[in-house]
Amino acid sequence: MTEDESERPPRRRSPWGAIALVMLSGLAMMRNGASVDDGPPQPAAAAAVSVQSGQQPGQAAEPPAPPPGLELLEHSSVQRIRIPAIKVDAPVMTVGLDAQGYIDAPPPQDPNLAGWYLNGISPGQSGSAVLVGHVDNAQGPAVFYGLGSVQKGNHIEVERYDGRTAVFEVYGVEVFSKETFPGARVYGDTGQQELRVITCGGGYSKAKGYDGNVVVFARMVATR
Repeated sequence: MTEDESERPPRRRSPWGAIALVMLSGLAMMRNGASVDDGPPQPAAAAAVSVQSGQQPGQAAEPPAPPPGLELLEHSSVQRIRIPAIKVDAPVMTVGLDAQGYIDAPPPQDPNLAGWYLNGISPGQSGSAVLVGHVDNAQGPAVFYGLGSVQKGNHIEVERYDGRTAVFEVYGVEVFSKETFPGARVYGDTGQQELRVITCGGGYSKAKGYDGNVVVFARMVATR
């Protein structure tokens, strides 16, 4: 890691600001011999979260208002994630903290597996729930290989262990450098039922792997 130790958030209290730099930098960064040009899709500029006039650079605009009467769900573990637009239908395991006190990643051996931090916000609660997964592994593409091609308006379905499914609508997809990852913007509580889906992305080198993270911003629009 090149992150300045003095800039890391307190361990075991506020790991979110370190996810992109610590946990996601540990996600599979192997391209199985493929050229850089053959890598995973990256978000288009048009997919970025809109920034309202008068906001400071790097600040996200307010997410779209949820439908009237949208149900607020209770806490529940996550069972499955589906992103029909990119043909993702994957089980979700809970992930905890590693020996250093940071969010862990799902095992890279299973390419079709996502992770949800068990002590975080549940999808459907007020706040920003976070799901993570590998972009690839030693054998090739993994669960979130196509995440950069998700578009505004696409739906993400998160099946919970309480039998409820939270449906989210994408309103932005961006790639951020690991060195300047905007933790407060990505993980901050908007006061709405939000979802962030994250994997590695950006530029790639064999020496250092991917230099960024692809982040999907979505807000809940329905339950069933």
